[in-house]
Amino acid sequence: MNYREDINAPEQNTLKREFGLITVTLLVVGMLVGSGVFQKIIPMAKSDLNEFWILLAWLLGGIISLLGAFTMGGLASITEDSGGTYEYFRIAFGNFFSFISGWADFMIIGTGASAAIAVLFAESVNQVIPIPNPLHSLETFSIGSQIFPFRDFGIKIVAIITVIILTAINAIGTRESGFINNLITSLKIFGILVIILLGLILPVQNPVSNREVIYITGTVTGISFIKNFFVILVAALWAYEGWSFAANVTGEVVNPKRNIPLALSLGIGITIIIYILANYVYIHVLTLPVLALLNDNDVAAINVAGALLGRLGISFVLILVIVCTLGAINSNIISLPRKYFRMAQEGCFFRNAARVNSRFKTPVAALIYSMVWTCLLIFSGSFNQLTDLVIFIGYIFYGMLGVALIKLKMNGTIKENVFGYPYVPVIFFICATSLTVVQIWEHTEQSFIGLLLTLTGIPFYFLFSSRFSRNAGKTHRMN
Repeated sequence: MNYREDINAPEQNTLKREFGLITVTLLVVGMLVGSGVFQKIIPMAKSDLNEFWILLAWLLGGIISLLGAFTMGGLASITEDSGGTYEYFRIAFGNFFSFISGWADFMIIGTGASAAIAVLFAESVNQVIPIPNPLHSLETFSIGSQIFPFRDFGIKIVAIITVIILTAINAIGTRESGFINNLITSLKIFGILVIILLGLILPVQNPVSNREVIYITGTVTGISFIKNFFVILVAALWAYEGWSFAANVTGEVVNPKRNIPLALSLGIGITIIIYILANYVYIHVLTLPVLALLNDNDVAAINVAGALLGRLGISFVLILVIVCTLGAINSNIISLPRKYFRMAQEGCFFRNAARVNSRFKTPVAALIYSMVWTCLLIFSGSFNQLTDLVIFIGYIFYGMLGVALIKLKMNGTIKENVFGYPYVPVIFFICATSLTVVQIWEHTEQSFIGLLLTLTGIPFYFLFSSRFSRNAGKTHRMN
């Protein structure tokens, strides 16, 4: 990168609009279909809820995400700049709240999701090609009994190398990264559809019916039922996490006011169908009692494929998981740095993150910031720790999207008709708030850590405000 470039020169720091509707739709699917579709059915099976409630959780998770997409679609009409939720919050609530939301995305929501998926990718590679663990003797070392940086060290190194390579590819050019995303996402959809089709057609090697057992064991009632249902709903929502990231690339989308809302709706709709069919097949082939006996870190799809096709099926799914997680990481890397790029343009992030590489027309510095913090998060925790943090912090800010839409509609900033207004944003806000409360109830310690990481943005806000307000990227300043 030429660091002598003037970050305030719009002709040098404008992203190219090269993403069409198909690319953005596949970007949404690519960010959603990663790890959850293969893994989350196992903790769900341990909830003592029956097949109906588990599949309903997958449907409701999709509907909640779709309500969020409709809400974001209403907000998409106010700007054609990159930045996604950061930009919407800036217009609705001002710079402080928008900065904290963007900082939370940088510290936890976006990079945490990428880190979790990268770890699962490396774990899947480890099942195909065993990865050595050179620091096995240091695995018990911890920081505050919460962070074990040397546990599964070899797997973490592979995850980090993967993030670095994909970041380098995305730095080369928007068109190249978009092509790779489209290819990987198409392959993952095809692979999952193959599993679904085989699960519906092929006879199960263990044909003993456990349907009666499933419904007999699903007998929890009252508060325990509500608690368990919210737990499996949160698990489903992790699988849908990432739908909001597509708006981060608005500045590179052709006709974004049309294509962003449409791509979100199409992408989530496709994902809902895939998730419900895939999880129905998992339950149909293995049954819930068998799934409940598996380890939380196991991959349900591998066991299903093994039951249907033996070793050949296991090998196929291992490759599919690798492709899916690789695609999800790549989709996140495409999207997330565009938010930090926009924040830097506004003077709300590290100054050089506002630079666009003069040769590749990509935000290379923003990509590097995202890459470095993602790699640090990979060292910090396990897959489940990271996903819990992502969902808790994410839905605090997702709920505020509903408030932002209502405010901007009422004050006349948004004059266009918005689908489902005002019911959609109100219902979405209620859902997001309820999920946040449940997460605090269920994971108090993890929630506290997530809040602390988010609040570390406060001193940075005042640092950026004092140093960069005079150099904000376009016409806005921190206030």
